[in-house]
Amino acid sequence: MSDVGKYYDELLVVKDYTEEQLRTIWSEEYCRKVIMTHDGIRVHFYDSNFDHAFFESSVRNKGVGKKKSKDIFSPRRAARMMWIKEVLADKKAEMYVGYESKKKGYSNSKRVSVVKGDYVVVIQIYADKQANFITAYVADNSIDKIKGSPKWKEKER
Repeated sequence: MSDVGKYYDELLVVKDYTEEQLRTIWSEEYCRKVIMTHDGIRVHFYDSNFDHAFFESSVRNKGVGKKKSKDIFSPRRAARMMWIKEVLADKKAEMYVGYESKKKGYSNSKRVSVVKGDYVVVIQIYADKQANFITAYVADNSIDKIKGSPKWKEKER
C-alpha cells in the first residue's frame, strides 16, 4: 500500500465543516468501509465511536472523583480523522500492548499504535483477525506512559 502515511502531513480544516458533516465523513470513510491493519486484522468502526474519538472531557484532570464525560468537541482530534486508517495500515508505526484500566494491567487484546511521536490509535482485538476501534488522540500528556508499555508482539496474542 504505497499511500500509507499520505495524510500524516494533512489535517482536516475542521472549521470548514459542521459537526454533522464530520459525522458523515466518519461514517462514510470508516463505518461503511472495510479497514484493515498492516498485519491483516479487520477493524470495525461504528457511528457511536465518533463521540469517544473526537470529544474530550471538560473535567479531565480537575480532581479526584469527578466523572469524566466526553462533553467538548475537539477540533485537534477531529483534524486527524483521516490519519486513523493510515496509522492502522502503517507497518512502521510503533506498537504497544494496551493498558486495561478495569483490570489494572496490560492486555494483549488491546493494541496501541503510535506515529509522529505522539499520535495514538487504540484497537481492541476480540477474535482472530477481528478488532474494534476504541479511540485516537494526540497523547502529549501520556505518551511517556504509553511508550513505557510492553512492545506489541504478534505471537503474544
